[in-house]
Amino acid sequence: MDEKVRYWLDLADYDFETAKAMLETKRFLYVGFMCHQVIEKSLKAVIAKNTGELPPKIHNLIRLSELSGKRDGLSEEHLELLRILSPLNIESRYPEYKKTIASGLTEEICMKLTSETEELLCWIKKQLSIT
Repeated sequence: MDEKVRYWLDLADYDFETAKAMLETKRFLYVGFMCHQVIEKSLKAVIAKNTGELPPKIHNLIRLSELSGKRDGLSEEHLELLRILSPLNIESRYPEYKKTIASGLTEEICMKLTSETEELLCWIKKQLSIT
């Protein structure tokens, strides 16, 4: 496997383990943030594979899915996950948004986000022929 692709996937796997650790410790704001990171980095792995170049320094998951060429193959559930996760990358970094975002990230929601993130990560890896 190409070094660039492996780099992004290793980061995505690490971030997924971090998301699970944040769920376990009930740090729900960071569960959402890390789930975003997982999908962002896995989509960047696809972009690296398809282009042979470094992916763009953007965080919008819908746009990254388009650039990866996988947008049309995503299920409606996967697209909804991208819509939910996209704002969690930037907004969870700013104090004025943290309280609002954190109030919407319950344990139940974070369990669902983690599960759906794992499912989408597996789907993306399958697209890369990685299991």
